[in-house]
This record gives sequence, C-alpha cells and structure tokens, in this order.
Amino acid sequence: MPSLIDIWLLALPWLLGAAAATWVLSVVIRNVTVVDVLWSLLFLLAAVVYARATSPADGRTVLLLVLVGLWAVRLAVYLAVRTLGHAHEDARYQAIRRRNEPGFAWKSLYLVFGMQALLAWVISLPLLGGIAGEPHPLGVLDALGVALWLVGWTFESVGDWQLARFKRDPANAGRVMDRGLWRFTRHPNYFGDFCVWWGFYAIALAAGAWWSIVGPMIMSVLLWRVSGVALLERHIGKRRPEYAEYVRRTNAFFPGPQKR
Repeated sequence: MPSLIDIWLLALPWLLGAAAATWVLSVVIRNVTVVDVLWSLLFLLAAVVYARATSPADGRTVLLLVLVGLWAVRLAVYLAVRTLGHAHEDARYQAIRRRNEPGFAWKSLYLVFGMQALLAWVISLPLLGGIAGEPHPLGVLDALGVALWLVGWTFESVGDWQLARFKRDPANAGRVMDRGLWRFTRHPNYFGDFCVWWGFYAIALAAGAWWSIVGPMIMSVLLWRVSGVALLERHIGKRRPEYAEYVRRTNAFFPGPQKR
C-alpha cells in the first residue's frame, strides 16, 4: 500500500482540478460565490480518493465516508439553493473583486479557488488519518467522534433551516434572528462545523493519526477568526445597528443561556 504522504498527495490534483472547473463556471456567470458550494464537496472528493487508494475499505473508512458524505452534500445543496436565490455576488467576494481589479477573473483562479483547494487539502488530514491510518477495530474514540458529529450536524442543519425559514417571512425583513438555536449562540452553523471536524479528528485519533490535529485546528481558526464569525459580524454590525443588543445577550460561538 502507498505511504500516507503518497496517498495524501494523490488527492491534491483532484482538488485543484475540481477548483479549476468551478472557476470556469464562475467566469461564465461572473459570480465567484459558487466556490462556497464547492467547499464541502472538496472534502468528500478527498475522502473518496483516500478510500480508493487504501481499498479494501474497513469499518472506519465506511463510517467516515458516510459521515463526510452526509455533511458535505447537505451543506453543498443548502448553499447552492441560497446562491441560486441571489443574483448578486456575495459581499465578501465583491470586496475581494474590487481590491483585485483589473483582471480579477484570472486572479480569482488562485486567490479564491486555488486557495480553497489547498486549504481543503490540508484540513482533510483527519480524513486521511482515519481512512489510511492504523486499522484498529472501532471503539470508544470512534463513538465519541460520531457523537460530536451528530451534535455538530444537528446544530448546523437545524440552524440553517431555522434561519432560512426566518428569512422567508417578509415580516422579519431587517430583523435579527434570535430564535431557536440562535438564542443560544450567534452562529449555530459555525459551532456545528467546529463539532463535526473535531468529531472527524476523534475518529482519526482512533486510527493512531494524532498528527492530523492540524486539520481541525485550522478549521477552528477559520471559523472563529478568519472567514467565519469575525468576518460575518463585521458586515452585519454595519448593516443592522440592533445587532449590538443581540451580541450583548448571546454567546458568539459556544452555546449558552442568554444574558439579561
């Protein structure tokens, strides 16, 4: 069987190829927001590459493929529906476009799509570790990983559904979503993603892949400090002054009771 590094390297051209194909679509429609739809599918693609390189599949491989598949497809479909519902490019990418004109159509190939593929490749290390690591029988760490994944997937999927339903009601136009899971954390979807990836790491740890902690750590930083909470709240705060009261009452990331 190939070494772990060889298997990891096998995934890179596939991820870059998927990113390049999606970049072509973004040039045609002049909207790079489609990269958000690609994001979760890159991890599913990486997992499939790892599994094919280490066949026959064991129980842990099947478990990870199922968990990654459910997470990736749900998120991709949700974001695809949301993207198709908006004619304009997301404000985040509009800002990147303005900073990099002229020639952003070409620059986006590496600034947006190439960067996403490289990040996904590195973050996918727990999937590599769980699939191609030591073939230990399924055990307590795997159960912990599944439990974390369930908590995360529930927060992410239910939070997205609650927000979408809230936005569909014209009476809520301009209002701040503070119901359901959004009463306990300002970002149940990001908290959910956090739990999902630490769940993947627990499963990888069961296969002896302690070194794959790099993946969930990078994902955590992205969710907290880069493209997640910090970036989103910077834009929301400017558009909705009443959001400040919501911030005062509600935890930013980890769920908890509202403050009085």
